[in-house]
Amino acid sequence: MIYGSKKIASAAVKMALTESREEEMELKHKYADIGIKTVAVDIGGEYITSVKKIVERAIVSAKRENVIKDNHYDEGAVAGAAREALSQIMPKAVGFNVGGKIGIARQNDHITVAVFLGIGLIHLDEVAIGMSHRASPYTE
Repeated sequence: MIYGSKKIASAAVKMALTESREEEMELKHKYADIGIKTVAVDIGGEYITSVKKIVERAIVSAKRENVIKDNHYDEGAVAGAAREALSQIMPKAVGFNVGGKIGIARQNDHITVAVFLGIGLIHLDEVAIGMSHRASPYTE
């Protein structure tokens, strides 16, 4: 079955919210069974200095897990969506350490990146989620 951007976005958010590798793998298999490719990757560090590394990790993990192909269309779609999702979180995160997870989901030309972060200052934690969708030509 072919799903729209809403279902793919939901899959990315759910992957970003997983709390363990086991839960992540279980959800990944569930989505694979219905034709949605997914991946999640842990991220963290000081927000401003980590943005580049976070975008790179999103691209590398998506390629490694065959969510995207090794081409500039897909890499650009993931990079752009990851930067947009991170920019949605920026007002809360600038100057603080962050830790969390990126979830990426794809079916056909729909690609969504969701970022779920804990933003820390001693024990006064904040949480934030950012999400962005891109379209990229799909070739099998």
